[in-house]
Amino acid sequence: MPLGKRLKSLRRESGLLSSAVHQVWWGLVRSSLAVYHRLKVRGRENIPREPPFILVSNHESHLDALVLAGVLPWRIRDRIFPIAAGDTFFETPVLTAFAAVALNALPMWRKSCGPHALEELRKRLLEEPCSYILFPEGTRSRDGEIHSFKPGVGMIVAGTDVPVVPCRLEGPFEACPPYARVPRPRKITLSIGAPLRFATTPNERAGWKEVAARLEEAVRALG
Repeated sequence: MPLGKRLKSLRRESGLLSSAVHQVWWGLVRSSLAVYHRLKVRGRENIPREPPFILVSNHESHLDALVLAGVLPWRIRDRIFPIAAGDTFFETPVLTAFAAVALNALPMWRKSCGPHALEELRKRLLEEPCSYILFPEGTRSRDGEIHSFKPGVGMIVAGTDVPVVPCRLEGPFEACPPYARVPRPRKITLSIGAPLRFATTPNERAGWKEVAARLEEAVRALG
């Protein structure tokens, strides 16, 4: 498979960066978040020790995936895949390389995202296993407020015993609003709640909506 297609594939292998380079990159990210954004993390103990699991969060800025991935343990970092908007992060070769290699992100094409793509994510989550970082609002907030969660996350976890960890970000909107070219030195707080499981939730439309509603409620409650 050509490199460009491989980088955009949902089945792309984990950890394209060598371990040494990956550790240097994430070390720089964590240092920047700690110093420049005075990152404060609450509830770190709620993160499962091993995959599979999913972190879901409100979506305030392009910093969000960096914050969520940056707090995860080194030993599982290569098996963490942020799900990123394909029409934002995978449109040019440079952005594609950054998203796939540095962030380990997988693309989700918002205009053509069908059940097959979500089923592929579900299958990989259970079989590999791996973990995802998801933003169920589907896009960044343009006003800093939390908006309705879409049911796609339910299509991935309904009827499984995969823990889903609600997270709430506060501060990324002020640090990197939609119109900003460079992040500002604003404080960021990440609150991590207790995992939820949806093993008894039907894997059908009503169940998907229930998953989204429960996760949205849990994220809002962390504020």
